[in-house]
Amino acid sequence: MTRKRILVVGGTGYLGQHLLRGYSGVPDSPYDLAFTYRSNLPRDLLDAFPGSLAFRVDLQTGGGLDAVSQAFGQPDVVVNCAALSVPRTCEADPAAAMSINVPSTLLEWLSTFKEANTLLIHLSTDQVYEGVKSFYKEENETIPVNVYGKSKVAAEQFISKNWSNFAILRSSIIFGPQTISPVPKSLPIQWIDGILSRGDKAEFFHDEFRCPVYVKDVVTIIQALTSKWISDGERMQLLLNVGGPDRVSRAQMAETVAHIRGYNTSLITLVSASSVC
Repeated sequence: MTRKRILVVGGTGYLGQHLLRGYSGVPDSPYDLAFTYRSNLPRDLLDAFPGSLAFRVDLQTGGGLDAVSQAFGQPDVVVNCAALSVPRTCEADPAAAMSINVPSTLLEWLSTFKEANTLLIHLSTDQVYEGVKSFYKEENETIPVNVYGKSKVAAEQFISKNWSNFAILRSSIIFGPQTISPVPKSLPIQWIDGILSRGDKAEFFHDEFRCPVYVKDVVTIIQALTSKWISDGERMQLLLNVGGPDRVSRAQMAETVAHIRGYNTSLITLVSASSVC
C-alpha cells in the first residue's frame, strides 16, 4: 500500500498532539506525518514522534506553507486544529480571530497543487449555535452569539464554497489527559481539579449546558474519516456535530470532579451565565 501523507495543522495544540499520538499508534502505520506550529516547537514533541516533520507556519500570512510543499509534498489529508479559540481573546481582536480561524491561506496553498484530491478535516465548534435550546442538529440554523462562533461560521462557509472534499466537525468542549508537551491553555477537568484540590471556592455556571467529548473519541472519529477517504477516495462533504452523550453544566462537571476526587462540594458556588454579561 502506498504511504499516505497526513498534515496536522496546529500539531502542538491539545487535540493536535493527541492526533499525532493516534496516527503514530496505528499498527504498521501507512502514514507519513507532518505537523505545523506557530512559534515554539517543543523538543519533547519531536522526541516523541521522531519520524514526523515539523514546520513553522503563520496561518495569517501563509508563511511557511511553501516549505511544507518542498519537504513533504501534497498531503492526502489535512486536519486543521489551529484556531484562536479563547472567546475573550477573540472579542478583544476580532480581526485576528477571523484571519486565523478562517483558513483562507491554507486553502490558497492547497489550491497550488495540480490535483484537488486532499481531504480537509476542519475543527469547528458548537458555539456556532445560539444556545437557546438543547441537542442541536446539523441542519439547525447557525446564530453565533460571540466573535469566536462568528469566525467559525465564516470558516465553514469559506470551506464549503472553496474546497471540494471536506469534513467539518462542530466539537463541544474537549476533555481528557494532558499532552506530551503540556499546553498552556487551561484544560477543563484539570482546572477544576486544581481549584478544588487547593480548597479554593469557585463559581460555576449552572444554566449553560454543553456536551463534553473525550479527546480520544475525537481522535477516533478523525482517524475513521481519514481511513474512509483513503480507502474509498469518494467525494466527501460532511458537516458533523461532535459531542459526548451527556448534556451537563459547568457546575455539574465540577460536582462530578468533586465526588470522584473526594473534594468538598461546598467549594462550588452556582451562578448564572448571565452574571458575567
